[in-house]
Amino acid sequence: MQQPFDRAAEDLGNAIHLEHVNVQVPDQRLATLFYVAGIGLTRDPYLMVSDSNMWVNAGRSQFHLPTGRPQVLRGHTGIVIAGREALLARLAAVAPRLEGTAFAYRAHNNHIEATCPWGNRLRCYEPDAGRFGRIALGMPYVEFEVPRGTAEGISRFYPQIMGIPASLADGDGVVARAKVGKDQYLQFRESDHVQGEFDGHHVQIYITDFSGPYNRLRERGLISREDNQYQYRFCDIVDPADGRHLFTVEHEVRSATHPMYLRPLINRNPAQTNRTFAHGYDQAQWAMGPDQYDG
Repeated sequence: MQQPFDRAAEDLGNAIHLEHVNVQVPDQRLATLFYVAGIGLTRDPYLMVSDSNMWVNAGRSQFHLPTGRPQVLRGHTGIVIAGREALLARLAAVAPRLEGTAFAYRAHNNHIEATCPWGNRLRCYEPDAGRFGRIALGMPYVEFEVPRGTAEGISRFYPQIMGIPASLADGDGVVARAKVGKDQYLQFRESDHVQGEFDGHHVQIYITDFSGPYNRLRERGLISREDNQYQYRFCDIVDPADGRHLFTVEHEVRSATHPMYLRPLINRNPAQTNRTFAHGYDQAQWAMGPDQYDG
């Protein structure tokens, strides 16, 4: 008998990749200590190499860290990175040089939470194909804390306005989950936490139907910026049913024809040091290898 397949499980919808999270930082040195030396990620060697901005690679995704007044994402970013004990050792090593900042870290049962010098939180997980897909190094999700009563409307906004599949779950809190790439999500978790004012940080996604969402956003007066031929932005998420404002976070929306779509990113192996150097082990792989194939 022919094996049945769930073909819908492979649908991506309109969004095909979550590329970067952008938050301003006032000190590139401290950002390097946290994101590169501490977490173990990699500064992009090709673009933004001065002290006015820094792009930090995490698999096929990035953090963009332009110099400016600090911005704090109202939630946290999920990171998959192998080596729990090595990560804890790196964070302990940079801790003395980050004293007097908001830097902190704490080990939990299934992740390590690390807070950057200005309050941005990362949750770092070991690779887990069952939970995150075959990501060995990457950014599987960004989670925002949103007001009570907004997740249901958010779960309507992404399919109806952006053409992006979304679901609503009510288990560990009420969460709207929009699928913005292969094994990548924007998550909106309802919370009683009092949110500060939106400070201008953004997330960036690539979509295939570029003009459809643009027209629907423009009809509602939601386009916030026209960047160029390949890119536009919006900030406000509204309920398509009644136009009610639900949450604000800037979305940088790029077409799949954007010149930088899936630009190859270099990821170093943070276990490689001058004292333990071995040829052929400089680079970290962002995907699980064939020895871990489960399909």
